Amino acid sequence: MKGYQVTFFTQQDRRHGHKPVSEWLMLTARELGIRGATIVAASEGFGHDRRIHSAHFFELADQPQEVVMAVTEDELKRLFEVIEQEGVHVFYAKTEVEFGVLGEPSAQP
Repeated sequence: MKGYQVTFFTQQDRRHGHKPVSEWLMLTARELGIRGATIVAASEGFGHDRRIHSAHFFELADQPQEVVMAVTEDELKRLFEVIEQEGVHVFYAKTEVEFGVLGEPSAQP
């Protein structure tokens, strides 16, 4: 299948409503029927403000996070529409990819 890998960059303390932006993105993707999304916690990074953001032993609020998903063009369009409608301010990177599933699902007990 052809589509995009879209990665959103945020940090743990950024919120939309009562949820962290990363969680809101993941749950919104699920509501839209997107196959999956992964939140990746990073140890350190910097953004457009040039300020270093990092996970500290006692305080993880400033921890950088990525939300990664593989989506079709239609799914990406619907996701971006919801993000715009909700007024969520978030940086993203989008790359064309081919994606799919290999092998048979394993039988889970």
